[in-house]
Amino acid sequence: MSDDKPDEAAAAAVRLLWGPHPKPARGPRPTLDLARIARAGIAVADESGLAEVSMQRIAAELGVTKMALYRYVPGKAELVALMVDGAIGPYPASDEPVGDWRGQLHAWARGLLLLFRRHPWALEATVGLRVMGPGELSWMERAVSALDGTGLTGAERMDAALLLSGHVRAIAQQARAAGPAGNPEAQLGAVLGELMQTHGEQFPALTAALASAAGSADQDQAWDFGLDRILDGLATLIDARNR
Repeated sequence: MSDDKPDEAAAAAVRLLWGPHPKPARGPRPTLDLARIARAGIAVADESGLAEVSMQRIAAELGVTKMALYRYVPGKAELVALMVDGAIGPYPASDEPVGDWRGQLHAWARGLLLLFRRHPWALEATVGLRVMGPGELSWMERAVSALDGTGLTGAERMDAALLLSGHVRAIAQQARAAGPAGNPEAQLGAVLGELMQTHGEQFPALTAALASAAGSADQDQAWDFGLDRILDGLATLIDARNR
């Protein structure tokens, strides 16, 4: 964000994400639009990472000068905000409510995980206090609305959505760190297994657990295990609310 004060920068992000979007009052006839700018930024971030996104780089990708790009977007922070909302997009209409709340949240979490795998840079672009766009908020709306009628309070439904999002992010971050062909659980097991060969007597419970996991056919169960336990906990709370 350029030299704007925090409240001014937030206001600029709100205008870009939510509109209205007046055309530049001065200068040559507009040749760009915000959707095209966002797509260019997303393409660069998908290929090279968020660190490679700059106003200069995106202007070059679009075939305009950096000053021309500034006529549409005040700075990099606002550009990234546009990219995030463009990459996340509205919650898919094809995934509208099917089944009970548990099935809906399971599908929601899976969809969010796939999204972060497709755009891993979005993990670092969606932290901290910031302005969210309509696409990103549509995902929160879908998760919260899945719990309508369950007896949970509004605060509890929002907390449940944030808890699920946290699990998705943790799994996506582990997968990103493991690399394109890596299995984070298998990699961790291999590292710990080597350590336990020489230090296992100090950690008997961990050694036994690793031995058991090594004999399991499922070496990538953290995702399903964590998701099911979160949903189990919500089911217990919902049952208690409806007694």
